[in-house]
Parts: sequence; structure tokens; C-alpha cells
Amino acid sequence: MVDNIMKRKRIVMIAVAACITMAAQGQGLLGGHVTGNVQLDGQMSSADSTIGAQDVPEKLLMNARADILYTNGDFSAGLRFEMYQNPLLGFDARYKGQGLANYFVAYNGERLSVTLGNFYEQFGSGMILRAYEDRYLGLDNALMGLNVQYRPVEGVTLKALAGKQRIFWDYGEGLVRGVDAEVNLGSLVKAIGESRFRATVGAGFVSKYEEDETVPSAANAEMRLNLPLNVGAASVRADIGYGNWSLQGEYVRKGQDPSAMNGYVYHPGEALLLGLTYSQRGLSASLQAKRIVNMGFKSVRSQSGEMLYINYLPAITKNHTYAFLSMYPYATQVNGEQGLQGDVMYKIKKGTLLGGKYGMDVHVNSSVVVGLDTTVTGGAGTEGYEVKGGLGETLYGDVSVEMAKKLSKNVKATVTYAYQVFNPVVENEPGGLHHNNIVVADVSWKVSKKHSLRIEGEWMGSDSHYDANDPEHNDRRAGDWVMGLVEWNIGTHWFVSASDQWAYNDGRGNYYNLSVGYTKGATRLQVGYGKQREGLLCIGGVCRTVPASNGLTFGLTTSF
Repeated sequence: MVDNIMKRKRIVMIAVAACITMAAQGQGLLGGHVTGNVQLDGQMSSADSTIGAQDVPEKLLMNARADILYTNGDFSAGLRFEMYQNPLLGFDARYKGQGLANYFVAYNGERLSVTLGNFYEQFGSGMILRAYEDRYLGLDNALMGLNVQYRPVEGVTLKALAGKQRIFWDYGEGLVRGVDAEVNLGSLVKAIGESRFRATVGAGFVSKYEEDETVPSAANAEMRLNLPLNVGAASVRADIGYGNWSLQGEYVRKGQDPSAMNGYVYHPGEALLLGLTYSQRGLSASLQAKRIVNMGFKSVRSQSGEMLYINYLPAITKNHTYAFLSMYPYATQVNGEQGLQGDVMYKIKKGTLLGGKYGMDVHVNSSVVVGLDTTVTGGAGTEGYEVKGGLGETLYGDVSVEMAKKLSKNVKATVTYAYQVFNPVVENEPGGLHHNNIVVADVSWKVSKKHSLRIEGEWMGSDSHYDANDPEHNDRRAGDWVMGLVEWNIGTHWFVSASDQWAYNDGRGNYYNLSVGYTKGATRLQVGYGKQREGLLCIGGVCRTVPASNGLTFGLTTSF
């Protein structure tokens, strides 16, 4: 396997070099241009029994990458060098090493686009295909192969692709193939384009092929499962609008796909995502609904963890940014969930009782996610369960109210209250529901043209508690917390910040952090020292575990 992968890498790298050489000779290197960016992150950590930080054998951990892009007219070529020596805490140890991790050549014409090598792509909302990268999650499921897009007329886009997915420094054995079509009716039909009506429709199909393997039956050790070599997933979608209203919807159906994620059951997959939005000056509102059944879709059936996902299941909860609001992030349950989210933003006008001189922004958001109502009908080798129309156990719920208001020309304040319900089962952990009340106050003061100060205070009260000897209560996020943060931007280049999170009741830990940063042009350098609480880092419902750490961190980013 490794030898075949290395051969494929060499072939693509030779193709990249050949295309760059031909472009340089045919059009002249000076006719194109080179851009890129560099990122380097380092960490030093020592043991701390209070917060659960383990001893790290290496004195220094480091992640680094450099992206280089060459463009010349419709032609482009790029490569990425990555280094993990050794990976930062929380990143998979299988990233350890260095080398070229991404390389491609591409042609982007008016009607035709072709990419050979590594590429990222998405069909619709991503529920049947999303090849993407998130460097902060340590996630990269780029496809290595061929991606073609054709636009025969304005408003019509056709896509076809085939390739294998990246997994650390290798590529998975599963072959991914897909086609997609999207039509903007407003571009095709003049009468629609000139009206207040908007409509875009699309459909896609993705198939993965994987060779057979021996998976013993749980019912009979002498038997093995009859695994499907090809698994397909199809979707239809529409985005329709009229005036201030918009309605988006996508329905997905996936064939039988027994895998390690679902316990090798043969239940078909299904997903529905709906969204209704309304927007006008000073007011916007949206309502989303999602239901998924057995929608884990990987190119290698035996793979666990976050690698080799072919698809992406959008989260239906708000992506909070404040520390305590995001302390219990929700991780999408790929085997089954259903939920609703409502969001309203309203601007109270100036000159009113609440708006005052500058007006006030009010943002209300609420979401609830529950499991499926199921009845178990068998184990591995069967359909596994029957899905009914009711509601399962509560997985997550929250409601938040945020009010932002300018108090003067140079001072702005934001106050947020949130109530959360969190079920540890979404992290495969035992324990009952956690109920959290959270209050955040954030004040920004523009001291002068070049200086600004931000002060943030947070409080969280929870009915959870910490007990190191009880597996149902050993989560160090438990208990009541208070936090303070001060951030000072000095001139146009420097900033300094200090923060402290303290579990003062029924919890464990005191997490302080000091950091200083310098920015000039496209270059940013930041150094910090302090303690990191263990937990989950989640972006869009996809999460990775972040262990506790205690020590120095630094980061450098620049682009050219």
C-alpha cells in the first residue's frame, strides 16, 4: 500500500513540476506570480496534577506549514509543505513527520475548470460530499485525483470527480467518485431573473468503492458479513426566494453502509435539512430543522475518528465564541439526531427609550437537539433498529439573548445571558444532563485612534460537580466558574492580554493565561504562557479533544 501511494505521489509531483516548467517557458515566469503563506505554532508543557496535564517527553512541540501558489493566466499550480515535529497536544500522533502534503495543477477557464492532484470540493450543503481542511481541528480529507467543472451556459454548473482521501501522510484505499449539477433559473430564464423570485436547484450523487474484507458476524463467529463493495448517496436540493423570504432545503438518501461507526448494521441512511429566512432593514430571522439517520459516510468502513469522512453534516446549534458559552460544544451525532434552531436579530432604532442615542442590537438564538425514537431489532449483519416518528432523549439545548449597545462615541458594551442543557452521551461519556446558566459582559473602549481596551467578565453556574473518583462526574468542566479578561491594543502593532478562569465551586482548576502579540503588515507573532483546560474544540459540529496543558505557546503567521 505504502509503495503504491508513494508511486502516485511521485507521478503527481512530476506532473506539477512539468506544468510549471511548461508555463514558465511558454508564457515566461515573469508573466505569472507567486503567492503564499507560512504558519508556525509551538508549545511547551509540563505536568500539573491539579488540571490533569500530563508530562510531555519532548521539550518543544511544533506544527508548521507553508503554502505556495503559482498563477499565470488561467493556469495555476500549488503545493503545501507540512511539518509536525512533534504534533501539538490534541493532534493525532500519526501526523508526526514532514513532507509535501498537498500539490496540484489546475486550469480555470471561462467554461471549463480542471484540477489534477489534491483538491477540495463540496456538493450542496456537504451532506453527501465535502472535501475540506480545518487546520485548527487537525482535519484534512482532501481528495487526490481529478476534479472537473463545466459551465455550458451561464447559470449551469456540472461537476465530476474521482479520487482517494488523505489520511495523515497516506491515502485511504476507498475510491470516491461523484457527479453534481446545479442550475440557477434566474440566469436561464429572463423573466425570472428580472422578477423578485429567485430559484436555484441541484442534485448530486456520490459513490465509494472499497474492496471486500473479513468482518466476523456477532451472531456466529464462523460466518462473515456480506459487505457492499459500492455504497452510493444521492441528494436533491433547492434554494428558493421571493422578496425578503428565502427557503432552502436538501434531502439525502444513502444506501446500506455497514461500518465501524454504526456497529456494522445495514440500516439505510437518510437526511433532511430545511431552512427558512426573512430579512429586512433592522430585522432578520431564521428557522432551521435537521433530521439525520445513519449518515456516517467514510471511504474506509473500518476507520474511526474524524478522518476519511466523505460527507459533512452541518451543525444546527449556534457557534458560540465566548469561553463559557463554548465550554460544552455540541458534536453532531452522525448515527442519528433531529433538531431545530431559531435565530432573530433586531436593531432597536435610535431615539427610542431602549435605543437611546445610538440604538441597540438584540440577538436571540435557541436550539434543541434530540435523539431518534428507535427500537433495536438486531445487531451487526441486520438493519439494527427501526426508526419511529417520536423524539428520543435530549442531547443538547440552549437559549441565548445578546444585547449590544454603544454607550458613547468610543464605548460599546455587550451583555449576554444563556441557558444550556448538555448530555455527556454526545461525547460518549456517562452521566446525567448538565444545566448551565451563563452571563457574559464585554466592554470595548477606543481610548484613542491607536489604542483600545477590552474588558470581559463571564460567570457560569452549573448543577454538575467534579469528583475524580466517580467516572460519571470526573469532567473538569463541571461546577461553577468565573472568568475575567483584559485585552489592550497598543498602537497599530502590539497587543497584550491577561485572563483567568476559576472553578470556584464544585469544580476543579484555575486557568490563567498571559499573551503578547505583534503585528506588522501580513506578519503576526504571538507568545503566551498559562494553563489550558481539557475539553473539546468544535467547529461546525466537528470536534477534536484538547488535553490539559501548562506552559508556553507561540505562533507565527505571514503571507507574501
